[in-house]
Amino acid sequence: MALIDLIDVRKSFPMGDGELEVLHGIDMKVERGEFVAMMGPSGSGKSTTMNILGCLDAPTSGRYILDGQDVADLDRDELAAIRNAMIGFVFQGFNLLPRTTALANVEMPMLYAGVKAKERHVRAQEVLERMGLGDRMHHDPSQLSGGQQQRVAIARGIVNRAPILMADEPTGNLDSKTSDEIMKLFQELNEKEGITITLVTHEPDVASYAGRVVHFRDGLVTSDEPNKAKRGASA
Repeated sequence: MALIDLIDVRKSFPMGDGELEVLHGIDMKVERGEFVAMMGPSGSGKSTTMNILGCLDAPTSGRYILDGQDVADLDRDELAAIRNAMIGFVFQGFNLLPRTTALANVEMPMLYAGVKAKERHVRAQEVLERMGLGDRMHHDPSQLSGGQQQRVAIARGIVNRAPILMADEPTGNLDSKTSDEIMKLFQELNEKEGITITLVTHEPDVASYAGRVVHFRDGLVTSDEPNKAKRGASA
């Protein structure tokens, strides 16, 4: 059974007196341990699809099966619980709390998960050290570079040990050298720790780190194939 399974997913938004359909029937599976890049121009439907995958939005019709559970059967509290347990998020804008240390930012998801304070502190320290930020954990985001802020965001995304990491344009605010460093980090998390990764990007260089690339255009999947030109983690 696929970890993620979208079946004829459609999504419409209110527009004037009617509705605008932006997804026209998406079928997509992601197996455990895959690294999938979702590509397409602005307005292609890739970010809308990612929001549905992350249980941040619901399809207008069709089905989303996450780890064997039909997401439509879950109420708001159950959706919040499955997001916290199953999915870590990384965004283009980092989304860090501005006047809060890197350590406290990483502890935040564990607070919602009910992890005790001492364990939160230890786990947050461990994951920041793995991100190469052992000497920056008591700094606020304003004291960190863009690459360091994104590493904090990745640490926050994996600290709850969720099996899925979802990233929406995670290198969009970074220069090319830092982007490569961040993508190698994603690839290592996938290959060495088995974290399933779905990533939205419009940049071929970023998608080249994934094992599979799904192309979107006009609310449809136009191609879905293995990445034959995949870059290695040491590339």
